[in-house]
Amino acid sequence: MLQPSPRLNAEQRELLSLFDALDPGRRGSLLDFARFLARQAEPDGPAGTQPPAEPLGLARPENETVVAAIRRLSQNYPMLEKDALLHQSAALMTAHLMHGRDAESVIDELETLFAEAYGAYRERA
Repeated sequence: MLQPSPRLNAEQRELLSLFDALDPGRRGSLLDFARFLARQAEPDGPAGTQPPAEPLGLARPENETVVAAIRRLSQNYPMLEKDALLHQSAALMTAHLMHGRDAESVIDELETLFAEAYGAYRERA
């Protein structure tokens, strides 16, 4: 069992406790998701560059993980504001990781979420 440092804040201690309770496969998924979130927080690139107006058309591979699907959909829809989708994507990832919801149905819902967000984006444009 991991021993949280007393210098960690309450959220960090909780995260370590939750991580410790997971099996190795789910730990890997949680780390993948944390890495994804960290990349989402990075700047989007050089100032003045415009993302494409249309989705890139990246195909959904067989046996895709939920984290890979979020990454693919984020790449496929570079014009969308990622912060707006982050909360809903994170909720779906939690349903998969913590509540055992199957990956295929979560990915189906993620596909719908991104497609609807793109539809709203097109209406505003």
